[in-house]
Amino acid sequence: QVQLVESGGGLVQAGGSLRLSCAASGSIFRVNPMGWYRQAPGKERELVATISSGGSTYYGDSVKGRFTISRDNSKNTLRLQMNSLKPEETAMYYCATCRTYPYCSGNVWGQGTQVTVSS
Repeated sequence: QVQLVESGGGLVQAGGSLRLSCAASGSIFRVNPMGWYRQAPGKERELVATISSGGSTYYGDSVKGRFTISRDNSKNTLRLQMNSLKPEETAMYYCATCRTYPYCSGNVWGQGTQVTVSS
C-alpha cells in the first residue's frame, strides 16, 4: 500500500511562489498517475494537476501557465511548483495516486499541506 506525505506548504504573499513535495512509499508510485488536489474551506475538492507515469501533464484551467507538476521516480517524489499565487488559492493541498489520467479520480491520499496566500 502506498503512503503519501506532503510538505512545503506555508504562508506566502500574493504573487509569490511555493513548491510542494509529496514523498511516496511503495513501488507502485512509478507506474501510477499522480495528482495534486486542493480544498478551500467550504468548497469542494478541486483537481489542480495530474502527471502520468510517463510524465505527461494535465492542469486545471485556473492554474495553467503558473503551476508545474513533476515527478522523480528515482526518489518516489511528486512536486508542484506554484508561481504567481493568488489569495483565492488558499487551501489545503493534497497529493493522491490516480485511478486514471488525466482526470485522476484520487485513490490513496496524503494528509495535506496548508497553503495560505495573503493579499
